[in-house]
Amino acid sequence: MRMNKKYSCLPAEEKGIHIINIRAIEDIGYDQHESTLLNSLSKNPDADCKYGLYFRDGKRKVDYILVYHYKKSSSAKTLSRKVHHNDSAVRSTKQDQPLPGKGVQLEMGESEPQVDYHEDDKRFRREEYEGNLVEAGLELERDEDTKIHGIGFVKIHAPWNVLCREAEFLKLKMPTKKMYQINQTHGLLKKINSVVQKITEPIQPKVAEHKPQTVKRLSYPFSREKQHLFDLSDRDSFFDSKTRSTIVYEILKRTTCTKAKYSMGITSLLANGVYSAAYPLHDGDYEGENVEPNDRKLLCEEWASYGVFYKYQPIDLVRKYFGEKIGLYFAWLGVYTQMLIPASVVGIIVFLYGCATVDENIPSMEMCDERNNITMCPLCDRTCSYWKMSSACATARASHLFDNPATVFFSVFMALWAATFMEHWKRKQMRLNYRWDLTGFEEEEDHPRAEYEAKVLKKSLRKEHKHKETDKEKLTWKDRFPAYLTNFVGIIFMVGLTFAIVFGVIIYRISTAAALAISSTPSGRSSVRVTVTATAVIINLVVIIILDEVYGCIARWLTQIEVPKTDKSFEERLIFKAFLLKFVNAYTPIFYVAFFKGRFVGRPGDYVYIFHSFRMEECAPGGCLMELCIQLSIIMLGKQLIQNNLFEIGIPKMKKFIRYLKLKRRRSLDHEEHVKRKQRYEVDYNLEPFAGLTPEYMEMIIQFGFVTLFVASFPLAPLFALLNNIIEIRLDAKKFVTELRRPVAVRAKDIGIWYNILRGIGKLAVIINAFVISFTSDFIPRLVYLYMYSENGTMHGFVNHTLSSFNVSDFQAGTAPNDPLDLGYEVQICRYKDYREPPWSENKYDISKDFWAVLAARLAFVIVFQNLVMFMSDFVDWIIPDIPKDISQQIHKEKVLMVEVFMREEQGKLQMLETWKDKEKKKGENCNNHSPRLTRSRSGSLSSCHSYPLEV
Repeated sequence: MRMNKKYSCLPAEEKGIHIINIRAIEDIGYDQHESTLLNSLSKNPDADCKYGLYFRDGKRKVDYILVYHYKKSSSAKTLSRKVHHNDSAVRSTKQDQPLPGKGVQLEMGESEPQVDYHEDDKRFRREEYEGNLVEAGLELERDEDTKIHGIGFVKIHAPWNVLCREAEFLKLKMPTKKMYQINQTHGLLKKINSVVQKITEPIQPKVAEHKPQTVKRLSYPFSREKQHLFDLSDRDSFFDSKTRSTIVYEILKRTTCTKAKYSMGITSLLANGVYSAAYPLHDGDYEGENVEPNDRKLLCEEWASYGVFYKYQPIDLVRKYFGEKIGLYFAWLGVYTQMLIPASVVGIIVFLYGCATVDENIPSMEMCDERNNITMCPLCDRTCSYWKMSSACATARASHLFDNPATVFFSVFMALWAATFMEHWKRKQMRLNYRWDLTGFEEEEDHPRAEYEAKVLKKSLRKEHKHKETDKEKLTWKDRFPAYLTNFVGIIFMVGLTFAIVFGVIIYRISTAAALAISSTPSGRSSVRVTVTATAVIINLVVIIILDEVYGCIARWLTQIEVPKTDKSFEERLIFKAFLLKFVNAYTPIFYVAFFKGRFVGRPGDYVYIFHSFRMEECAPGGCLMELCIQLSIIMLGKQLIQNNLFEIGIPKMKKFIRYLKLKRRRSLDHEEHVKRKQRYEVDYNLEPFAGLTPEYMEMIIQFGFVTLFVASFPLAPLFALLNNIIEIRLDAKKFVTELRRPVAVRAKDIGIWYNILRGIGKLAVIINAFVISFTSDFIPRLVYLYMYSENGTMHGFVNHTLSSFNVSDFQAGTAPNDPLDLGYEVQICRYKDYREPPWSENKYDISKDFWAVLAARLAFVIVFQNLVMFMSDFVDWIIPDIPKDISQQIHKEKVLMVEVFMREEQGKLQMLETWKDKEKKKGENCNNHSPRLTRSRSGSLSSCHSYPLEV
């Protein structure tokens, strides 16, 4: 190890001891405690560089970190000391900008330690790459004297000229000196806004960036030629840490390493293990007694804490620290959570309405009335007997809580809610774009991915081998055809696997129901339906959670073999595949219960069988809506509780604990490691790397589907989503601030493909809710009975109208109940839920006219509901402008002010030019008046006077 590198950050005069002497003391084997004593007598060098936030001189800020693994044999210790000495010499001569690897090259002739070939190759690539970074203008500093054995760090600093150059290349909008007043509301609106601000003041975060602004600086794309327009009084803070890391990352991506006969940027070097990690640093510690104030600490206190769950998010500070892309995610999550509040209130009212009217619901009262003496046909062959409809009283009463006229209103409300939410988010997004100076920002084509470049290289080498002259190669659809075919087959297989698992659960439900029906206890027979439903839903939940993780990995693998060119293309393809697979996985069991269960049962005497032995399961007498509600609620709540919260909390904690045990084992090897404080980049290296926003968005999109797609069957879904999101916001915030390495800030003006997915789900929700209301619930049959068949205009007799009769003598051989006298009397006619002709009719058991009347009403309702709600949603979309009026005015005002600034600048230049011309003209006139040659030779004097300004 390079034990003395910490001493080289201070001049020898400050220590009063020559560095070479300290090295000599160490070389002769001086005890480590002695060197620690010498260090304690001198100034702490780690404090000067703020424990890794700055270079060793304490002046240049660390903008980025590259991490690599290295192996050093015992024979190379002397070499390392000499290399360290040469690095220090280079640093002193080059103003602390060492060219990496120079010291190694100087000493390789003296000692040749045995080094692994792959490690040697990686070291040469690092040397060339870091040399290219220095040529690009960056300043580097290496540190291998760390608490983590075998890990080296390269600190990168971007000087002012590099920052200016790259800011101009990237067209970064920076604030100018020009300031202007933001248009304020007047009259009644101003009073309302002031009242709202006073009311909401307790729930506002105590962050300077969150306070309402009355003045804004005019922003303009940075230009080195127009530096006079910008406020450069404090150059250190003009480019904040987020912007500096973004600039350095852009340089890292385009800087190449060609040692291995092909171009390699930082992404390729990371993929090939040349570097193990690359990340910007956090601003400092977020907890502790003597922690200096920083943005990370402020975010931890005012955002990433469960104690501030009731407060607004400091979105501007989040954007300032993490960048626009992450800021937009949390802004969208905040808007979504706020919009869930009115949806939750209306859902609770609908649920309470069902609770209040359950005792007045005539159909459920008829089902619970034992005096009706309605005998139902057996639920399974042989082992099941006849049963009384009154035994399903509890299910019928519970169904009314969710199957009542108010749910239709709630479905229409939620469709309009989804449209309003999308419009509200677009307006919020435009406000953020204006506030964050993203108006006019267009994403440029990103650098090609490392895998794409490697694939193109293989293709070009293959053609070179065949002696073919080709232009610049690129991947065509022919090159990707095997990957496309694999994608198609893989997705079809995964969807088929999901259907097979759901089919397996159906078999489980049928067989378990038949097994429990044999039970000798009456209580066991009465709870068959509830037991089967609950256990089947739990099985579905476990399978969904497991397949979610599997499908996520498969979607990533399928996207990787496609070899997309850019990171944006890769992300969009990954999102599409992952969403498709996870959507099918999460909603297939719910679709089955909503639209397929009980539809293909047949009738007594002519049932539909699976594998010639299992009868298709039927819906309860009160309909399948109650079972759909149970299925939806358990899957939604279980998925949120287990997958979203426990996994997000438990897995990072477990990984952190494992890393802690590994570090504890390493520390026991060296006593000095307990004394020495960790550098900032060492602490951040032990954090989890940032894996992107796709998992965060995905879980919220799936939740949005639960809230909108089947809301007619579960009005409390928005409430549970709201409670989950209140925790989710703080959980994600805590993860970003304390558990993850700081991600590279990415500029973005919208949420990308996720908006189109949300819009698609909103449109699909209208169609699905129309079918749920018309086919799954009994809303349409009740309306048809009320207006077509009721004798007194009430719902009395509705239950009897929906039941058909069956003569028990028509059972197929071997399907009749084994105990026909289980109810205590002989049954001749049993009832079943369907619209069929009675056994005494000429066309017995055929579909009746009532069935066709109800079917026509159901289809008519679907068409009317879908078109009406779609029209209302589009009307909401049309009536609410995408850009708020005040924001459009401010954007126009900025353009006018910018034109004025440049016009004034142009006028100033013209005035200077005219003044200069006037001066030159006066000089010419003076020359004509005072020249003695003018009287003698006019032409000669004129020529001499006119030549003077040209020479000047």
